[in-house]
Formats: sequence, C-alpha cells, structure tokens
Amino acid sequence: MITPIIGPTYEEMLHPWKIDPAIRKKAETASKEDPLDPVNLFNITWRDFNNDVRYFILPKAFTGVDANIIVLYAKDFPSGSHKVGPTYSVLVEQVVSGEVDPEKHIMVWPSTGNYGVGGAWVSSRMRYHSLVILPEEMSQERFDLIRTYGADVIPTPGCESNVKEIYDKTHELKAKDPERIRILNQFEAFGNYRFHYYVTGNSMVELVKEKKIGNGRIASVVLTVGSAGTIASGDLVKKVFPECKIVAGEPVQCPTLSLNGFGGHDIQGIGDKHVTWIHNVMNMDGVVQIDEMDAKDLLKLITSKTGKAYLKQFVDPDLVEFMSDKLGISGCANVIGAIKTAKYYGLSEGENILTVATDAIDRYESVMAKMPDVTMENVPSLYQKTVKGQEPAYFFEGDRYNRLRWHNLKYYTWVEQQGKSVEALRALAEPEFWEKQVSIIEEVDREIQGWRHKHGE
Repeated sequence: MITPIIGPTYEEMLHPWKIDPAIRKKAETASKEDPLDPVNLFNITWRDFNNDVRYFILPKAFTGVDANIIVLYAKDFPSGSHKVGPTYSVLVEQVVSGEVDPEKHIMVWPSTGNYGVGGAWVSSRMRYHSLVILPEEMSQERFDLIRTYGADVIPTPGCESNVKEIYDKTHELKAKDPERIRILNQFEAFGNYRFHYYVTGNSMVELVKEKKIGNGRIASVVLTVGSAGTIASGDLVKKVFPECKIVAGEPVQCPTLSLNGFGGHDIQGIGDKHVTWIHNVMNMDGVVQIDEMDAKDLLKLITSKTGKAYLKQFVDPDLVEFMSDKLGISGCANVIGAIKTAKYYGLSEGENILTVATDAIDRYESVMAKMPDVTMENVPSLYQKTVKGQEPAYFFEGDRYNRLRWHNLKYYTWVEQQGKSVEALRALAEPEFWEKQVSIIEEVDREIQGWRHKHGE
C-alpha cells in the first residue's frame, strides 16, 4: 500500500516557525543538499530560515516613481517558483478528503509553465504519478524541469494564450481513462485561491508592518494574471487596508480583460486568453496593459553584464546584483505594471505597492539567447523604454460596469466550454462566495494535522 506524503498546513506555510523544529531543521538542510527530498514540502513559504519574508524594494532611482515598489521573490521556493504553493494546496486538499489515491490515480496538471513544474515537483514528492499538459512554445527549461522532477509531459499546440488546447487535451485524457485520470486545474481549483489569499496576502501585510516600510500600509497590489491565483492576495490585503487598489496586468498583445481581446504573446505564465473561474474580478480596481517586449527587454537589461554596469551608475550596485537573478519575464511585467499604476494613481513617497517575482532568469536563458545583445550604445534607450518612459496608458478602472464585463466573460469559457452552470457563475459575483472559500482554511488545516497524526508524520 502506498501512503501519500503530505507537508505543511496553510498556517505553517505562512508562519514556518510553527513547524516542528526538528522537521524544519531537516528541511533547511535538504534545501541545500537534496532538493528532491519530500521534507522540502516544509519549505513552501515566502519566509527564509530566519523567518524573514524574501523581498527587495525598487527605489525611485530605478523606477522614476516616488512610491516604494516592493517585490516578493519566489526563486527560493522548492522548484524555483511560488507556483509550488498552489500545486501543493490543490493536491493536499484532495489527499486529506480522500479524493485521490496514489495507487489508482494519475494527477494531470494543465499549465502554461510554472504550475506544471510545481505540480511535477509536488506530486512526485507526495508519491503520485503525474502528467503535465504544456503549450509547445514554452521555454525549454520548463520541459526539462518537469521531466527532472519525475513527471511526464504532453506538449499542446501554441503559446501562452492557447489554453483551450490544454483543456481539450485534458478532456481527451479523461474520456479515455475516467477511472484513473484526476485533473488538478489551477484555473478553477480554489486551493490555488486559498494559498495566495492566506499565505501570499498575509505575507505582504506582515512584511510591510514588520519592516515598517514606508507608511506601513499598502496602497496597491499589482499582479499580472495567468491563473489569477496570485492576485487573490489582494483580497486579503484589501481587508486589512481598505484603500488598497487591486490591479491586474495583462499583455497588450492579448488584452482579454481590458478590451475583450485575444492574441499570442511571450510573457510566459500570464495572459491566458480567458477569465479564470477563481478570479474574484468583482473586487478588482483596474487592469493595466504591458507590452511583452518591454518585459523581455527589461529582463535582458537587468541580467546582462552591460545592463548591470549601466544601472550601477545610479542604482545601489548591491541591489542591482541582488535583483539580477530574482526576476523572470512575468516578474519584469509585474514591475512595469507597478510603475504604470504608481503613475496612474499619483502615488507619493512613503506609499507602498506590492508585487511578486514568480520565478527567475534560470527559466528563460533559452529565451534571452534569442534576443539582441545589450550594448553600451543601446542600453540608455532600452532603460528609457522599459522603465523610465513607462506611461500610465491603457489603464482600465474597475467601475461597476467594467467589473460586470470581466465577470460575464467567464461565461464563454466556463459555461459554454467547460460545462459549469449559469447559477454557479452568478454565485461568483457575490462577496459571500469568496468569504466561504477562505472560511474553510482552518478546517483544511485540521484535516492535514489529523492525517499527519494518523500516519505518524
């Protein structure tokens, strides 16, 4: 009999010092010596081993705006991205409820990147066989990591925004083998929402308060949306700081929320050409568009030798080096979105914008290799284009009717294509629905603790 391995509760992911000290010490050692050891499940947290939230602040010297842009970075999570948190949460909820069995079921992870990588890492550590569905145009590093972590992968046609093709493949697999296939869909599974609401959102609030950053409040949470899991953090932040503006970023090449648009792009991890089931759009305050080339050029700027040398002329050299391996393409898109948001709302000195670096440059070396080199001749204009010259254009505020438009867009994917009911869709427009989703976190934690006690973990 195969007994699944499970790790932390939601509360332990938020406050890892509540983990048994012996387990946490073992997890710290494993993080350096054996990253595939299942004990690394207890390293799913925004905090380091000194219990500090991992972050850096982009100063005015770099951004050109008065507000602090605070970036939580995820490269030190197991698998190198915070997406490992939602994959663990989605799977562990099904484990403790008895919905999945490692001897019977195959975990299928529909993904455009880091969720699939995280699913491969998590399911293998928890003793489940897994299969990742991933668009064929995603970076080679993603495919390599999935296989390294012990999962199989099926490429589907297209790029980041070709999500329907992913759904079609999962339906095909389920139809062929309904007894064994279990689909853990980040776009509709509320474990994704719960992880970011409770763990990411509270980490943002606690960071600003603990470190006394700026005025000690959060003026805005700005996050690009793929599954729209991470932006759930804004729902928690807004409860603590009601003035907080929740702003979603999306590619100008695929302006689904802002203009009901479509298209392909290369900001891997965001802009999936539909409004996800778990996206609480009725609580959103705005959408800002970001050019994919600006995001990629910014990553090239901050990671290249020439780009770093240029930035060190007016930005703290230690910060330049520190952030150079903390951002990926979507992280750069988040930074751009934060700059545009600061300008749009006219945020002043001492006000704080929170955002996230989902992964890091190690996922994109193959993408960067295809781009033109940064030279001393073009670096000033590159910096002006990607950072200093960003304007608060293509910003769409979340008035009542825009929120209803965002909500109603869910119909076409989820009711027409995925078989959900109109009644279920209407329920998503009510605050009570979202309150119920977070109210069960304590019960899930009790179930995890009960499982660990029963199985001697």
